[in-house]
Amino acid sequence: MMPFLIALQFLTTIPVRLPYMPSREQNALSLLFYPLIGLMIGGILWLMASFLTLPIMLLSILIVVAWIWLTGGLHLDGLADTADAWVGGYGDVERTLKIMKDPTCGAMGVIAIVLNIALKWACVYSLLELSHLNKSFLWILMFIPMLGRLSPLVLFLTTSYVRKNGLGSALQDVSKIAVISVILLTTFSLLFLGWQTALLLYLGFFASVFYLRWRFMQRIGGITGDTVGASIEIVEVLLLSLFIFKIY
Repeated sequence: MMPFLIALQFLTTIPVRLPYMPSREQNALSLLFYPLIGLMIGGILWLMASFLTLPIMLLSILIVVAWIWLTGGLHLDGLADTADAWVGGYGDVERTLKIMKDPTCGAMGVIAIVLNIALKWACVYSLLELSHLNKSFLWILMFIPMLGRLSPLVLFLTTSYVRKNGLGSALQDVSKIAVISVILLTTFSLLFLGWQTALLLYLGFFASVFYLRWRFMQRIGGITGDTVGASIEIVEVLLLSLFIFKIY
């Protein structure tokens, strides 16, 4: 259970006390539980959307607030750092990496966070509005956070980690067969939503992740913790928007 507890502690604000200092191998194995943590987060969002009786405007805002609170804004921080670095780095690798490590948030970082939250809220609001036609639409809230946290597995499987001693360097030690197995199991679970929706999300997921991977490789030659966090936020918003376009 230690790898699961590590993932739960790292990816959420749920209070978790580890019984002892984890090993590098246990830290690596925690990567395999990222989609499960996403499914747990999504389950909470689905419960809120399904059983809270509130005006749509208020409920949609509360769902987005819970979404951010449950993650502690961890991935939004990565998105902000990546946005600042991409603009302020002027295409230079060292400058880009240096800006990512800067704890302060610049103008582009703020803009990226605001746009991300605005788009996510608009999608959740639209989803709640359309759910009056079909309650099953709300199930997507369970799967979007899961797919967002599947993106680190694809990135760590296919891309080198730039910072050799960074927090994410240990995650590349996990067995590639195990990572591929979790990716296949996670994508297979999308069939719960129906094959058409599953295919749409499947194609949208891999198209967005590999586009981001191409951009990361082009700029810094790999990934960092910040770019992985940014990918989670971007994938979530893109797939949620894609689903809204499909059902509208």
